[in-house]
Amino acid sequence: MKGDYQELVDEISALLAVPATLENRDFGLIAFAHDSGSEFDETTLDPVRTRSILTRKSTPAVRAWFEGFGIARATGPVRIPAAPDAGVFRDRICLPVRHRGIVLGYVWLLDATPGPTEEQLAAAMEVTARIGTLLADEERAGADLSREFRAVLTAEGGWQYDMAVSALRAALGGGEADGLHAVVCVTPWTEADAPSSRSLPGTAALCTVRLGAGMHPVAGTAADAARAGESEGAGTASGTRANGPAGDGTRAGQPGGGPRGAASITPAADGAPDTYALAVLVRLRSADALSPVLTAADRLRDSAAAGRAAAGVAVPRRGLAELNTAWLEATSAARAAQAQPKLGPVAQWADIGPYRMLTALPEDTAHDPVVRELLDLSHAELARTAEVFLDCAGQASRTAAALGIHRQTLYYRLSRVEQLTGLDLAEGEDRLLLHMALKAARL
Repeated sequence: MKGDYQELVDEISALLAVPATLENRDFGLIAFAHDSGSEFDETTLDPVRTRSILTRKSTPAVRAWFEGFGIARATGPVRIPAAPDAGVFRDRICLPVRHRGIVLGYVWLLDATPGPTEEQLAAAMEVTARIGTLLADEERAGADLSREFRAVLTAEGGWQYDMAVSALRAALGGGEADGLHAVVCVTPWTEADAPSSRSLPGTAALCTVRLGAGMHPVAGTAADAARAGESEGAGTASGTRANGPAGDGTRAGQPGGGPRGAASITPAADGAPDTYALAVLVRLRSADALSPVLTAADRLRDSAAAGRAAAGVAVPRRGLAELNTAWLEATSAARAAQAQPKLGPVAQWADIGPYRMLTALPEDTAHDPVVRELLDLSHAELARTAEVFLDCAGQASRTAAALGIHRQTLYYRLSRVEQLTGLDLAEGEDRLLLHMALKAARL
């Protein structure tokens, strides 16, 4: 769908010979175009337009200024004067994008003298009607399929899973269901409702999923459905918070990266509360062109949990039969991104290395007793030293440089690690056990 929006915005830009941007009704950027036939200068990209393109959103002051001219109620072009105090330095024309009387977005044009004629603007409004149809279709699809999508991700397997996949397939339609998709997990997700797919072109379905210990999906119940704030055919997020414990997806002492910025490791707390994740099924045209799914993941992560969220992306697949496997890959990648910041904040399952195996371990076997004493807070520096040493393939010079310490200090710390763990760091299998135990502790 992203390509469809881009083509329509390009059509408007060419029709009016002015730059054009398309935003959803929450002022999130969907597409932009600069007409190749118009003269370009530095004033074309005023601060508002630049911010919209680079950050894909507008400031509250800009939004308030524009909405003050009644653009949400308008049925035709609205001319809006500049407002330097709000950061708006150029006059604009807003073309409201509507479908069946409901505004779904806006096309923005930089006004000029003499500017577009009334006939040109009327022709452009006909194009916005086609954009409105696309936005309505995507919004309806993303909202209406949340129940079916969640049922697939939380099914226990066997006939229950097969029935859930069949229901989702029927809702999507055979052609779309058989297409290429990628699954995204964004967590922690503190909103009870999934966002509308209108802001995510290319989204086939999305939903919130409650995750238990180890980030495993919890089977859905009537109470969960009520907590998730579901409503039949809901097209927008209500903003209701979950009644149950949402959690922020992090634990005290969340570790940093490896040799670059490694931080102390603390063991996971027992009985950690459930958290929520947003699951997104994104259409792809090619397994090698992942920009739509990566863009969606990054935009959602930025809007979730005050910027503390991580996102994981599964390997693209055709059809729906392996959605359960794809969801496990996506949640594993999100866990890895949270545990090891150098992998994220958006991590692909194919790139998370040993975490592909570590995230598959049952919760009660992931923490080996060999590191129990080493992970005490009083030994945080030793744990960090051991992990960096193993990340550096046991090379003392690299490790000392990464930690900024003298080699003799490094050797002393490593001897203390051996005393605490009972391991011999000259033995390959002992190194492997310690390395994996330290990485698992991050999860």
